[in-house]
Amino acid sequence: MPGLFITLEGIDGCGKSTQLEMLSRTLDERGVDFIITRQPGGTLIGERVRDIVLANASAGLAPLAELMLYAADRAQHVAEFVRPAIEAGRIVISDRYTDSTTAFQGYGRGLDLEVIAELNHLATGGLCPDLTILFDIEPEAASARLKARQTAIESERGMTRFEDEAREFHHRVREGYLKLARAHPERIRIIDSSASARETHEKTMAIVAPMIKSVMSDEH
Repeated sequence: MPGLFITLEGIDGCGKSTQLEMLSRTLDERGVDFIITRQPGGTLIGERVRDIVLANASAGLAPLAELMLYAADRAQHVAEFVRPAIEAGRIVISDRYTDSTTAFQGYGRGLDLEVIAELNHLATGGLCPDLTILFDIEPEAASARLKARQTAIESERGMTRFEDEAREFHHRVREGYLKLARAHPERIRIIDSSASARETHEKTMAIVAPMIKSVMSDEH
């Protein structure tokens, strides 16, 4: 039975988390059998890695060490969760995947893109998404959104390290994502997420629904 692997990407504040929630609700309403996961995280070991790499307390984490932690998280996640689910014919939707590492650690941090590509391939065994939705937005607009949604609970989590990066960093990350989209137009679809959440969701469903329908049709 065919599986399906969809990933959601974008800079911090692009609205990705909101779109994931809306996508999940709509698919539930339509009776689609799917599973949601995230990187870093998605497994017990991965959630521990997530606590390390995203916490403000890790501000001194060396870029190369950061890259290795993401690769370790991804290797565990793919082996334990993602690949078995896809091979079982499941529809897997992941909040971030390899493109995040290329954009953030490669274009953002300036680490060697070839090294990152090799690590990503090693960690995933070459597992590539069938579809990647890139929610694109100007960093200034994304920053305003982040400030607007900030709550006492989010502050207590101490997980805003990337959100606190210099504006130039987020511009580099965004440009990295756009370069990836230009290099892989067959996989990466760009959606302007500066509009309302409802409009962005409608654009997302226009891309995702036909692919899911095709997979579900193949199962019967």
